[in-house]
Amino acid sequence: MRAIVIERLGGPEELRLVDRPAPRPGPGDILVDVTVAGVNFMDTGVRRLGPSAGGVPFTPGVEGAGRVGALGEGVTGFAVGDRVSWVYASGSYAEQIVLPAADAVPVPDDISDETAASLMMQGITAHHFTTEAAPVEPGRTTLVHAAAGGLGQNLTRMIKARGATVIGLASTEEKAEAARRNGADHAIVSSGDAFVAPVLELTGGHGVHTVFDGGGGTTFRASMGVVRRHGTLLYYGAFNGTVPVLNMRELPRSIKVCYPVFRDHIPGREELLRHSAALFDLVRQGVLLPGVGGRYPLRDAERAHRDIESRSTTGKLLLFP
Repeated sequence: MRAIVIERLGGPEELRLVDRPAPRPGPGDILVDVTVAGVNFMDTGVRRLGPSAGGVPFTPGVEGAGRVGALGEGVTGFAVGDRVSWVYASGSYAEQIVLPAADAVPVPDDISDETAASLMMQGITAHHFTTEAAPVEPGRTTLVHAAAGGLGQNLTRMIKARGATVIGLASTEEKAEAARRNGADHAIVSSGDAFVAPVLELTGGHGVHTVFDGGGGTTFRASMGVVRRHGTLLYYGAFNGTVPVLNMRELPRSIKVCYPVFRDHIPGREELLRHSAALFDLVRQGVLLPGVGGRYPLRDAERAHRDIESRSTTGKLLLFP
């Protein structure tokens, strides 16, 4: 089978398409024929810094959708041919992947593979942010960084569904318009800390109740500057440059800072299935409309990484083996 393999950490050129032996499922595992894999910005950090476990060579990618091709010993609840999706199963940039059956989510007949793969990382993340990490309430005002990206689009739609106002940040006017089309009440073209003044103007000088900041250390302190009294700064930009270091006495206006961890939202299979089902329901209701910003054959994984790092894309990027 074919897979993208990284033999040396570095730039997008290190993503090589190679032939590898077909994997076999062990006890409790399933083998899946991958139909679509999601591309996430965190994949670029893993490409540069290496995986959290193990070393090179490795196959990147942590989410996707496909059909069960074989069952390992002891697996129940799945059959060959079932459609499934997954998140945080390393090695998704490939024609086949082996993953624990406990990590596989059955995909309903009315949900496409593209939609399922688009939602597993960014949809569950947005759900985590808006329902548990920094619950959004009706009448509140929020600031969403990178509002035209895949996660930003999901955040915007979930926030609007919960009755709050969205101010979206974008790097270009084209992206700002995409954020408006997706439901943002206001969209600001900004880089660095240029958003502070317009956000304060839009909020009458009070600032927003919640900032969802994935911009990294370059925007962290500016984001603190637009959080109103007792508001929340939710920071998730670990792969975007330097992680900010903060003295607690620097926190202004009694604000709160949250660093959400994905696994805290889905610590077990029960939560994974429950939250995935909630996302599929939001798709059925028209609340979530996962926007695909780019479709690439597996061999073009390098181009997909170059595109996502260039900040020129909107929506979700997908690879097709």
